[in-house]
Amino acid sequence: MTALPRRFAPPRPAVTPRVAAKVWLSVFLAANVLLVTVFFVAGGLSDRPLISVGRLAGLYAAQAMAFQLLLVARLPWLDRRLGMDRLTALHRWTGFGLLWLLVTHVVFIVFGYAGLEDNTAAGELVSLANTLEGVLRAIVALVLILVVGAASARFARRRMAYETWHFVHLYTYAAVFLAFTHQIAIGQSFAGSPVARGYWWTLWLSAGTAVLAGRFVLPLWRNMRHRLQVAAVVPESPDTVSVYLTGRDLDRLPARAGQFFLWRFLTRDRWWQANPFSLSAAPDGRTLRLTAKAVGESSAKLRSLRVGTRVFAEGPYGAFTTIHQQRPNALLVAGGVGVTPIRALLEDIAGHVVVLYRARTPEDAVLLPELQKLAKTRGAVVHVLVGPKDQAGPHGPVLGPESLYALVPDIVERDVFVCGPPGMTSAVLRSVRQLGVAGVQVHAERFSLAA
Repeated sequence: MTALPRRFAPPRPAVTPRVAAKVWLSVFLAANVLLVTVFFVAGGLSDRPLISVGRLAGLYAAQAMAFQLLLVARLPWLDRRLGMDRLTALHRWTGFGLLWLLVTHVVFIVFGYAGLEDNTAAGELVSLANTLEGVLRAIVALVLILVVGAASARFARRRMAYETWHFVHLYTYAAVFLAFTHQIAIGQSFAGSPVARGYWWTLWLSAGTAVLAGRFVLPLWRNMRHRLQVAAVVPESPDTVSVYLTGRDLDRLPARAGQFFLWRFLTRDRWWQANPFSLSAAPDGRTLRLTAKAVGESSAKLRSLRVGTRVFAEGPYGAFTTIHQQRPNALLVAGGVGVTPIRALLEDIAGHVVVLYRARTPEDAVLLPELQKLAKTRGAVVHVLVGPKDQAGPHGPVLGPESLYALVPDIVERDVFVCGPPGMTSAVLRSVRQLGVAGVQVHAERFSLAA
């Protein structure tokens, strides 16, 4: 391995990439909400307040649908700054907001017109579906959104395979199409103003184009260009394996240490499965490497991959990279197989680095020889913390604030990158907050999938 010089952090912008992305999204959403409100008022209010509130809720719901599409488009600029886990969380909360806006829209419109025509709510709903174009499509769209919302509830999500959950979410696209045609057919702000029509068409076409480009065109183009295939399969431990991949023009693949891909290995029995695995070595322009532990059937089958197997990779994804580093030095905390992006980051990160590697047993500390060799070449320090998760040391819990301070006395002057099991990650985040580490210096990413 070539000796790596000690890196020094370049000057950092006054506004962090994460804050810039959040501000951009907030301004974009606020500006669109303001425009929609203006178009609604310009289109005229109903004499019935219930109908006016229902119409406005419907417009906000349509806008939320377009925003939803933007959040799941996997646009590289947003993903590198916020990460898929934060975008997924925003998508989830926006989805629940969308659901309540749609319910408000239906309830207020139905009761508003029922009061106007002295009809029951059920009777008015049937009447609207039979007499107004697009209402039936809107009802079907609402049912589809309710189904997707139920599938996204935590108790349901935990019981579903990712592929099943993803298939259910595809109905969202049908709901979006039906809702849009409903809006075209009877939307008052749509029909009353050419400017409003132009705005809505631009918003929806932009959101659809973002999804098409980010979810389909870009992955297809990258895979056609790079033509990834398995170059070697190397066992790292009895239950952990590394897969090396080669391809064309990998020096032009915009992947960074700490990021991950959604990997599809194109064999007869697994081409339809997408698994998120981090890069376990910094990209060198010639090969990529992922390292996975056999925690499920899919990852266990990696060991049987044949050299030459074609690979379809979506990505790179993730904000767990050095573009977010704020301080000259860093602390990297790894737990279990979460060491994979940490090991890659150690090659790329600036300044003096301390690595804390938490493992249940010495045998579970995969890639430790690589970490130690890499640390030696660049003057980093590696501490291996072995023992059960509830183990306590002389300073309390192994990853508690007192223990972290004893191991890294200048922790408040460092960036902290954390990757590991959810419980361990949460414990470290609590500890660094108690120690007073600034939020912009703390980086953790859960590699979750967005529908």
